[in-house]
Amino acid sequence: METGTVFPQLPESEAKRAPEGDGGNGSVDGDAARNPFAGLVSHLRASWLSGKTRPLEYRVAQLEALGRFLDDKKQQILEATASDLGKAPFEAELSEILLCKNELHETLNNLSHWMKDEKVDRPLAMQLDSAFIRKDPYGVVLIIAPWNYPIHLFLVPLIGAIAAGNCVIVKPSEVSKKTERLVAEALPSYLDKDCFAVVTGGVPETTRLLENKFDYIFFTGSPPVGRIVMTAAAKHLTPVTLELGGKNPCYVSDTCDVTNVARRVAWGRFFNAGQTCIAPDYLLCTLEMQEKLLPALQKAISDFYGPNPRESPDFGRIVSDRQFQRVQRLLGSGRVAIGGQTDEAERYIAPTVLVDVLPSHPIMQEEIFGPILPIVVIANVDEAIDFINSRERPLAVYTFSSDDKVVNQVLARTSSGGFCGNDTLMHVTLPSLPFGGIGNSGLGTHHGKFSFDTFSHPRGCLKRGMGREPLNAPRYPPYSPESFGLIRAASQVARRNGCTLL
Repeated sequence: METGTVFPQLPESEAKRAPEGDGGNGSVDGDAARNPFAGLVSHLRASWLSGKTRPLEYRVAQLEALGRFLDDKKQQILEATASDLGKAPFEAELSEILLCKNELHETLNNLSHWMKDEKVDRPLAMQLDSAFIRKDPYGVVLIIAPWNYPIHLFLVPLIGAIAAGNCVIVKPSEVSKKTERLVAEALPSYLDKDCFAVVTGGVPETTRLLENKFDYIFFTGSPPVGRIVMTAAAKHLTPVTLELGGKNPCYVSDTCDVTNVARRVAWGRFFNAGQTCIAPDYLLCTLEMQEKLLPALQKAISDFYGPNPRESPDFGRIVSDRQFQRVQRLLGSGRVAIGGQTDEAERYIAPTVLVDVLPSHPIMQEEIFGPILPIVVIANVDEAIDFINSRERPLAVYTFSSDDKVVNQVLARTSSGGFCGNDTLMHVTLPSLPFGGIGNSGLGTHHGKFSFDTFSHPRGCLKRGMGREPLNAPRYPPYSPESFGLIRAASQVARRNGCTLL
């Protein structure tokens, strides 16, 4: 067990020694003796209850410290992500640093406005009262991050949690080992150790961590693990955000610029060696369009990564041997039209396009999470929409067409966490858009103000004066039709009489 903050990092032989305190759920020292993280959770809860994290100035100071972390550790972040995933410096700086800085600056620019009480409408009977929504922090928050974007996917929710005034425990992924070590060793020196902590470890440590009562849990990962997290949260009635994944369809109509489609799809599919939850997971197109796309995709891959992508400094690697073996098995579906080369020693899988893929093939039964793009042939847009709607709702739907009516048709008739027309991935770069899944692809949203809202409880508040008691008399017994008539006249919300102009 390693916390990297309040408690010293313990050798494995001492990891089961429990710190003192309760688990933040009203338990006593007995729970702490059974759970090595109970004392840490209790310590953070005491800090939150002290009100330390609530002032705007405190939140701003901690957010600015995150900015310094990104600036000071930029080179170490690039080196760690290169070691873990073979990330090109361009991809790492874009996805792990620049987008995080954009989120940070968006939050700092608007936080004072977001924190203000929100006034609400009142009926006639309450015109002399004050009614508003206060944005309260939840309390002690747990953020469990994945390995594919090991900085971005803990830091963006952390920005929202801090902005909302919470104390936070961050659990980075143990799969991206170098980045996990960097976060555990460096981040605590930038943040207030009484309010923020980093816990490292694998499944056993995460399981024990989830036994504690948190006030909010933010998890990014796969649907199966998301169900485990949600089950653990349910024991304490803890609300959750689940950022999961799925098979994101990409429909390409017969009317489009094939060269542009190929470049945008190839970039989105093979960025980070395909290890992106919003990557286009499979293409849907007619047989005629497939024949046009294949040479265009081959050229795009060659333009991006050269004749041998294995030698390209811009193409990444699979994160672990286990993931490599899983992705490699998926190459047996359909027929390899482009790529297909592998090297287990390097965990290298070439940018690959598969054809003759059937819906029943293994590659269509799970999220690929690797540099493989299967093409499924359909007859027309209606069949593509039916195919999308017959499967679990994805994290993203992509559509390419020169006809905006086709793009709008797919948007109107499908359901997904997000949508992007005539490009891939780019919708997630906007802090002004919510990012999140629906159904099997997730629950809840974040980014920009949506992150602040996710980690804030909207507390409905009404404040009335102690005087003017005669105004309350009609609501008190003994009841009468006359009293109810007064109540109705003073408090009812009337339907507006008007028509909607389209």
